[in-house]
Amino acid sequence: MRVGAFVLAAQFPGQGQGEALHRAVRTADVAEEAGLDSVWLAEHHFVPYGVCPSAVTLAALLLGRTRRLRVGTAVSVLPNTHPVALGEQTALLHLTSGGRFTLGVGRGGPWVDLEVFGGGLPAYEQEFPDSLDLLRRWLAEPRVGSAGGRYGFREVAVVPRPSEALDADTTRPEVIVACTSPASVRMAAERGLPMLLGMHCGDEEKAAMVALWRETARAAGHPADTVRNAGHVSAGVCQLADRTADARETLLKAMPGWFRLGLDAHVTIDGRHRAMRDPVAYTELLCDLHPVGTPELAVDRLAATAERTGITRFALLTEGSGDLASTEENVRRLGNEVVPRLG
Repeated sequence: MRVGAFVLAAQFPGQGQGEALHRAVRTADVAEEAGLDSVWLAEHHFVPYGVCPSAVTLAALLLGRTRRLRVGTAVSVLPNTHPVALGEQTALLHLTSGGRFTLGVGRGGPWVDLEVFGGGLPAYEQEFPDSLDLLRRWLAEPRVGSAGGRYGFREVAVVPRPSEALDADTTRPEVIVACTSPASVRMAAERGLPMLLGMHCGDEEKAAMVALWRETARAAGHPADTVRNAGHVSAGVCQLADRTADARETLLKAMPGWFRLGLDAHVTIDGRHRAMRDPVAYTELLCDLHPVGTPELAVDRLAATAERTGITRFALLTEGSGDLASTEENVRRLGNEVVPRLG
């Protein structure tokens, strides 16, 4: 199994934005020290739910600070950026990190971001597949042009080309897609791209999404090894303590306030009503679904998820306490007391 830390750079009540970002950077430092496989960086705009507005930029910093750790975006919001610009940044990080960068992309939500960055609702509701295809072409071909749609331009050279990497195991960066619906699962499967599945989903829902992905990928003609070894990633929460009750109490004291502050700050582009989850009930759900408790419980829960879903890559939120020292200890315990027992 490959276990990584999911970093939201969450701003908890009473904290500054710099404090949240410092905790994000330290999470990556400690993750490498503790032997975790990866860190996955979230991206949000204009809300304290997460104060990192550019996962690619933070990834560049963390790749420069580390030597072994894989760094991925979870996710870069594609409707808010030009696919070629994101492709150039991805190629650059792939080449300079020795292939340690994974680009995760997603549709985001119908937020005011779309107004600020100029994409509008069409970028969210209709144009994501075309933008994704243009991005993938940029990472695979020596020259790329676009005939029309939102992005139309003459053929230009791809510089730098991902295939020019000197010390990477692959000729192109890994790309994964955040999937939250059957439609997004089918879209990823048709392209043979692995999925990032959210922390709000339980094992049964994730297993159904993996089954749909496999069925669709096979029907699209992808090779059996591509289907079998897709490398999907399961996002979750991890909080470790000597007693399960203490781990749950830590999250129930801290996370509802963060959810209330962060989720309530989201503004839709068109004024549509978006019902937000009850913060306490959502925290309790996450505690029930994910490795929150003793290291022994965490090992059992991660192994059970892998068996039920076939997913063996995990991105686990470790900053749920909102406290730097507690987050660092949580990451160390995950690396030292859980990961070695997973095989």
